[in-house]
Amino acid sequence: MSHDRILILDFGSQVTQLIARRVREAQVYCEIHPYDVSDDFIREQQAQGLKGVILSGSHASAYDEASMRAPKAVFEAGVPVLGICYGMQTMAMQLGGKVSFSDHREFGYAEVRAHGHTPFLNGIQDFATPEGHGMLKVWMSHGDKVTELPPGFKLMASTASCPIAGMADVDRGYYAVQFHPEVTHTVQGQALLSRFVHDICGCGTDWNMPDYVSEAVEAIRKQVGSDEVILGLSGGVDSSVAAALIHKAIGDQLTCVFVDHGLLRLNEGEQVMQTFAENMGLKIVHVDATADFMGKLAGVADPEAKRKIIGKEFVEVFQREAGRLKGAKWLAQGTIYPDVIESAGAKTGKAVSIKSHHNVGGLPDTLHLKLLEPLRELFKDEVRKLGVALGLPPAMVYRHPFPGPGLGVRILGEVKKEYADLLRRADAIFIEELRGTIATEQDAAAGLCAADEVGMNWYDLTSQAFAVFLPVKSVGVMGDGRTYDYVVALRAVQTTDFMTAHWAHLPYALLGRTSNRIINEVRGLNRVVYDVSGKPPATIEWE
Repeated sequence: MSHDRILILDFGSQVTQLIARRVREAQVYCEIHPYDVSDDFIREQQAQGLKGVILSGSHASAYDEASMRAPKAVFEAGVPVLGICYGMQTMAMQLGGKVSFSDHREFGYAEVRAHGHTPFLNGIQDFATPEGHGMLKVWMSHGDKVTELPPGFKLMASTASCPIAGMADVDRGYYAVQFHPEVTHTVQGQALLSRFVHDICGCGTDWNMPDYVSEAVEAIRKQVGSDEVILGLSGGVDSSVAAALIHKAIGDQLTCVFVDHGLLRLNEGEQVMQTFAENMGLKIVHVDATADFMGKLAGVADPEAKRKIIGKEFVEVFQREAGRLKGAKWLAQGTIYPDVIESAGAKTGKAVSIKSHHNVGGLPDTLHLKLLEPLRELFKDEVRKLGVALGLPPAMVYRHPFPGPGLGVRILGEVKKEYADLLRRADAIFIEELRGTIATEQDAAAGLCAADEVGMNWYDLTSQAFAVFLPVKSVGVMGDGRTYDYVVALRAVQTTDFMTAHWAHLPYALLGRTSNRIINEVRGLNRVVYDVSGKPPATIEWE
């Protein structure tokens, strides 16, 4: 692609991909590559329109002899470089400064004072001190610090416990900060990264979804040629957008395989077939594999084992269906960045594994199809924008995410048909109540939503909401009788990137109605609880 580009070198931070997301929000194309790429690779990037380099954070210490270093060519490329956290520390070490262990670590909120009116920070602040010093509200996460500036650098920012919290060599275009501008906790983070890529690196604003459509279509055609492609269609946002994009590129060369594994939401099978086959004109093969999946999952309680089983069974179904298509050589998937990150399957291979995803970590060596993943480098909000650009209905594009393993990872422990039937009915009631409840001025006054969100329904005000089946029973009372039935948990979160999330502060009246309906309408459930955990420390899904 002929875009201006920013190169992000990954030193192993869990939030490296958030840097990419912020850069793309500024409508600038970027790529993430491991820190140890060759000098020749950097020079190749120069030939392709490289405008700047960002060095990510890391868990490592820059002063260790075996510590990670940026390629020498980064500082010889003649483009601006921004170091973040560890990226600042390795920049200092490589250019003649010093880094040491800090006896006062900083993890969390901090207030940083700007110094020197550098092009990076000038005019960007959250508030000013009585003395007139510009201050930033930022997020810190470090145990080491720069203790001596490299030659040619000047102080750019400081905190009480970190005297060198930012440094700059303006003449060479080198800037570095100890805090993390990529996370939402840094209030001016987007402004800072936009300042770097636009004002300092000179990038334009040519990264947008309408343009991406034509580029992605051309890339798919070039990759696939005249081969047949099959795609696992779940009806969720990712696979739906992937199907629409690939269909736009190769038309009837695409066959979608919709696998009903018995772990779908209420009436979802019928809805998927109607939406895609009747309204979008896609070729769809409907496979009822409920018995196969349930049989393989019987007696299995471990979350990772369940994911692997579901992933393996999906692939076997795809392979079987592909065998019926004479020219099928590709398996298309709606894999997106968060899937890859949490499975530690990013091309950098540096992140710590959190959990596997059926479309990333669960593919066996026996897979005889090549993978086509046109959304692999996109975040969820970018996928939604792409869906709109492709003309998909908003109700489909902005539907809450649904995991590939379906209810299999929303039933804790062993998966049974009885549990799935109870869960899908409880889940449907929760979603119905969210859609039917409108945010009020009283909700805004109570801090549950923003003033400009009054009048929206709570489904649209949450990013993901669902019910979870807990394989435990509790004592209850209905009428004059004792009950001993199962428990479900409700989960609703608000997030922009699905890398971090806050639990949704739903109105008590909404939760009360939902609980009352579930207990009265779903025989076998007698208790409803609400999950108030954020991500981190929890994940959005329970398994």
